[in-house]
Amino acid sequence: MQIDIMTGLLSGVKFLQSPHFNARPEQTNIDMIVIHGISLPPNQFGAHFIEQFFCGSLDASLHPYFETIQNLRVSSHLLITREGSITQFVPFHQRAWHAGESRFQGRAQCNDFSIGIELEGTDDTLYEKVQYEQLVAIIRVLQKAYPRITRERVVGHSDIAPGRKTDPGKSFDWRYLDCLLMAAPA
Repeated sequence: MQIDIMTGLLSGVKFLQSPHFNARPEQTNIDMIVIHGISLPPNQFGAHFIEQFFCGSLDASLHPYFETIQNLRVSSHLLITREGSITQFVPFHQRAWHAGESRFQGRAQCNDFSIGIELEGTDDTLYEKVQYEQLVAIIRVLQKAYPRITRERVVGHSDIAPGRKTDPGKSFDWRYLDCLLMAAPA
């Protein structure tokens, strides 16, 4: 796995271009990863609804919950499914719309300087081992491309939007992630 710095794309993964992105502010250093959890409909896995949501093509008539989110314009750089497959929606050098109103270490607008990674899951469902393995591989590649991303700057959505967001939730094992990162070659 590697990143093509010119295109901002991760090699060897599916790319579905989201319309929900824009340019990062000039002179912005990418220095943070935000981990999210998502399931569509809530608490259901395995369909392609997340991809459709990020690509602006989700049919709101397919589930009552979809009607409540049909006007949202949301994206993430990457999605890691429960089976470990990876889809990229926004090139890394572009600003995905994943964080919303957010703040980290005194800096607002975290979308400006972060990369958003969605894990298919919920706050209360344990994430799969393969999701952690893929996440670690991605973090390592991103740290090589963007050396300002340190472990302390790999955070949850709940860390940058406390009180508004809870993901990736109590089911996300930060200690396990740290163990894998320490064991993985830098």
